[in-house]
Amino acid sequence: MNARGNLGVSVDGTALAVDEARAFWRRFNRWMEDHFGDLAGFAAAEGFTSVRPEVHDGVPVLVASRTAPQQPYAPAPAIATKRTGAAGRRRRRR
Repeated sequence: MNARGNLGVSVDGTALAVDEARAFWRRFNRWMEDHFGDLAGFAAAEGFTSVRPEVHDGVPVLVASRTAPQQPYAPAPAIATKRTGAAGRRRRRR
């Protein structure tokens, strides 16, 4: 994940730089347009064992691994990496 809150990529727990992450997402999007749901194929094409989408604190992140097994294509889980108390929450406008 990057400081700007843009799309992020994590490879075995290490975040890619902004430019690298954007390029990775472009390749991922192109692949998925031609091979819908084929996460394993994209992972293999990129030299990884697995790739899965997640949402970290509202930021879409592709999580790539050289060792973790590939999971089936599914909606991206939302993961909170920062704890926010009542003061950090936004109020909904009605």
